[in-house]
Amino acid sequence: MKVISKFFILVCALFTSQNLVASEVVATVNNSDITQEEVNKFVVSSIPGANFSVLTYEQQKGVINQMIDRRLFLEDAKKMNIASRPDFIQALQKEKENLMLDFWMKEKVEEIAISDRDAKIYYRDNSLKFNKPASVKVRHILLSTEAEAREIIAKLKYNHKHLRDNFIRLAKEKSTGPSAINGGELDWFIKEQMVPEFSEAAFSLRKGSITTQPVKTQFGYHVIYLEDKREQGSIPFEVVKSDIIKVLRSLKFKAKLARLSKKMKESAVITVK
Repeated sequence: MKVISKFFILVCALFTSQNLVASEVVATVNNSDITQEEVNKFVVSSIPGANFSVLTYEQQKGVINQMIDRRLFLEDAKKMNIASRPDFIQALQKEKENLMLDFWMKEKVEEIAISDRDAKIYYRDNSLKFNKPASVKVRHILLSTEAEAREIIAKLKYNHKHLRDNFIRLAKEKSTGPSAINGGELDWFIKEQMVPEFSEAAFSLRKGSITTQPVKTQFGYHVIYLEDKREQGSIPFEVVKSDIIKVLRSLKFKAKLARLSKKMKESAVITVK
């Protein structure tokens, strides 16, 4: 069952739409409605922050079909009376215990107070952790041959006035990479996150410009457009304060657990065989 659940999570995460009204009924299975809200909650709880804004009509149908399959499989599981099986009941009890401990630990952690002074001392003593390296945000067009890449560069040079718009259009039409659907857009990255050839080319660009020569990597030939660049520098304390508090709470929590364990054992009746 875990394999099936993970499969549905992955498929829904890739294709679920946010364009439909949350309460809209997208399908009915044996008089039981499946709403868009149900689909969204299922996916968001599995992959927080997932983005479903880009979706074709065919992908919408795919999501609905996957949710129909899930509902039918669950109905069959109920007919098999799986919920009454001893091994299922035992596994469910174990999950309840684990969930209870998760909630207990969360409350115990949140009881720990961290002062601004302690947070600032940690920030000062671990300054190297809070140095942000230079990073860039780019779009790229991935092509199979050097000739294709040179042709794209020539087209972009010809109409430089609308360079960004033309780049996005050509990326959607010509790129063989998975980012084509988003106009070749990639997330922010630092030099070490990409293959050297790609990073060197990207970091050498000025904002709003493209590579004038095809960039060859093991994936093919790239044409790169620089959206934006962030210089190296220190991350301000206020930006990382909440993360520091989490770290300090975690460190103090370990000590708190040790003290709590010792105290509880002193008053408990424990027999080890």
